[in-house]
Amino acid sequence: MLQQVESEDPRSVCETLGKASELTQRSLRLLGERYAEMAVPDPAAPPDPLGLDGAAEKLSMSLWLDPMRVASVQLKFWLRFQGLAQQTLLRTVGLGSEPVIAPPPGDRRFRDDEWRDNPLFDFIKQSYLLTAQAWIELVADSKDLDPVTHRKIDFVTHQMLDALSPSNFAITNPEVLRETARTGGRNLLEGLSNMLDDCERSPHRFDVSMCDRDAFELGVDLAVSPGKVVYRNELIELIQYQPTTETVLRRPLLVMPPWMNKYYILDLRPGNSMVQWLVDQGHTVFMISWVNPDANLADKGFEDYMREGPLAALDAIEEATGEREVNVMGYCLGGILLAATMAWLAAKGDKRVKSATYLTTMVDFSNVGDVGVFLDREGFAALERRINEVGYLDGRNVAATWRAVRANDLVWSFYVNNYLLGRSPAPFDLLYWNSDSTNLPAACHNFVMRRFYLENRLAEPGGITLAGVPVDVRRVKTPAYILATRDDHIAPWKTAYASTRLFSGPRRFVLGAS
Repeated sequence: MLQQVESEDPRSVCETLGKASELTQRSLRLLGERYAEMAVPDPAAPPDPLGLDGAAEKLSMSLWLDPMRVASVQLKFWLRFQGLAQQTLLRTVGLGSEPVIAPPPGDRRFRDDEWRDNPLFDFIKQSYLLTAQAWIELVADSKDLDPVTHRKIDFVTHQMLDALSPSNFAITNPEVLRETARTGGRNLLEGLSNMLDDCERSPHRFDVSMCDRDAFELGVDLAVSPGKVVYRNELIELIQYQPTTETVLRRPLLVMPPWMNKYYILDLRPGNSMVQWLVDQGHTVFMISWVNPDANLADKGFEDYMREGPLAALDAIEEATGEREVNVMGYCLGGILLAATMAWLAAKGDKRVKSATYLTTMVDFSNVGDVGVFLDREGFAALERRINEVGYLDGRNVAATWRAVRANDLVWSFYVNNYLLGRSPAPFDLLYWNSDSTNLPAACHNFVMRRFYLENRLAEPGGITLAGVPVDVRRVKTPAYILATRDDHIAPWKTAYASTRLFSGPRRFVLGAS
């Protein structure tokens, strides 16, 4: 049985009922607003941008043509379930028994002790895991599907199974039941209030809050390393940070963050700031801060990002310091731009950059990992038409895509914490930054997605031409430091490692954790 908890007193129950009435009125108002929006469909929105209907149809046909495969998976499932029933029966009469199935390592959904110690919740947990295992095996055995269809079905299957986890429902989550008994249901009302707040905050989409949005203020708690803007154009502001040492290294360091994120990922809280650490080591640090574009910059392409980003920054650094030679660091998309720029500089015989550091960067896009489900040609063509009409890709849509790839960690854990347990999300600087996304001009987005992700042209000699110059990353002889992380779902480490085969100069590859 669940652990005994003390319930709320009658006065607290009355307060809870009063808040319930208030939240009911808010809910009805929001539902009316959302219904009015849904009544006017967006004619530009593609009905099935990922082509999931066609993928589901192919899976159905595959199963119809091979009934023995379905029967085999069903038989294995029932045999395992019989083992679970026997194990549960032994537990109810006080006999110990090993579980039939256990959550995979790192799965935090079932970390509450009740999932293990209470026979009922242990049965619910294992029933879910056995069902999920059967579905995953059924999809995995569909070897007659083409790779693109198989990847889509596998992705949707995992999304469905993640959503149906018993940890996501109040009645089957022991921690939520315990909290509901302790608070007299106030946690569920607080959760409803949090949900309504999220609905009002993002009227055209539904995003579960990942952090306390009032916990930080830029320039006060985040991005506080002293510095000043020394150059700006249509796409960037270039920040030069104030040194903290008596002497500095002669060669400045230029840092290029992703252009779909705010620059302060590298300058979070004091003590959690790479910029602070770099200047404390004697580096003169320059940081590119990318503009958050709207439709007015729709025609800015990847070549413009190179010209007005790193190339303009190199000239500005020389003017500010008198030093022509620099070290450059690129992070994620900034690293992709750095690799392309290095190839362009190599073709021009420009040797100003003396070392290049690539943080979680792909140059060879032969395997982009889980995000590949969103990147087939048919789906991209529909997305491209949509973006061209608007003029830019909304950064919030990209953030939602990354979250879907890791739904248990980045969606459902916050759903349970915020809406079922009724708690406020933690004040986490990294998640605050992650929720502060930026847009991308249509021209630049379409070039990167088509030429790099779909066609893998950056890894081909002369595969792309920038500012009239065919580029080849194999001609880059500049020393390269390449950092990847094992649990990265955006830049898979094995794909990042493939960069070591492309550059011609000295290379060092480092694999981190996450």
